[in-house]
Amino acid sequence: MIHPGAVLRKEIQGGKVAPFIGIFDAFSATIAAQHSDNLFYSGFGFAASHYGLPDVGYIAWSDMVKAAWRIRQILPKHKMLVDIDDGYVDVSVACHVSTQLEQMGVAMIMLEDQARPRRCGHYEGKVLLPLEQYMEKLEMVLAQRTDLCVLARTDAAGDEIYRRIERFSETDADVIMVDGIRSIETLREVRKMTKKPLLFNQIAGGKSPRVTLSELREAGAGLTLYSTPCLFAAQSAIGNALTTIFADDGRLPEALHGHSVGVAECSALLQKNMNRHMPMPKTKLSVVEQSC
Repeated sequence: MIHPGAVLRKEIQGGKVAPFIGIFDAFSATIAAQHSDNLFYSGFGFAASHYGLPDVGYIAWSDMVKAAWRIRQILPKHKMLVDIDDGYVDVSVACHVSTQLEQMGVAMIMLEDQARPRRCGHYEGKVLLPLEQYMEKLEMVLAQRTDLCVLARTDAAGDEIYRRIERFSETDADVIMVDGIRSIETLREVRKMTKKPLLFNQIAGGKSPRVTLSELREAGAGLTLYSTPCLFAAQSAIGNALTTIFADDGRLPEALHGHSVGVAECSALLQKNMNRHMPMPKTKLSVVEQSC
């Protein structure tokens, strides 16, 4: 079997890469997998779903590795990009985590140049690692990977963006990303400085402008990431659903196909994951049996 990282690298080199959709757990991954072959395990989303906390450095590497493993079990044919923040501080930990993720079939990791206490890329108050300290970590991760793609991410601003992009471009990193870009013009300037493939991160309410895929391709970004649409949609939908229930004296809304989900639709979605690694039972289960 060809490693997903090798498959993704070939796609990157060919210039045709489907957008990465940010997910926050196995259920959101199941839904997102119907829209793209590429999934992104977002640190923002994971911190929210696993801990109920903001993305400010609480994630333990072992929690993220276990979470990624669960996604790989149910969606083995999808290519996954996993956010490993700063590699969890230490160089040896960064290498250990990237090795584990590669062995389970993760296609690409994102390694950032923030110092602790780290922040979401679209928060204020970010502090960067000294460039040489980050470069040591990046080079060590690159040296011990085999098929795994590596995305080198900087959270720099101003002229420091270009200094770091120049150094990243001298490595074997597969993709480069500048997070929190405030203008599409900055992306165009970065494109002039490097031949490396560029990824652009879109997050609702973030620092970066809302742009189309066509606009991004014109500006030189070959890869696109939607890091949090599933999480934000879940927050909105759950709030609206509960408001609707209690506005009608606790009556559940009618499950109408295409408008709201009931037990049959949810069970059918989850059954697809079961079918990928387990033979179907000889006797067809009823909807109630499938859901219990």
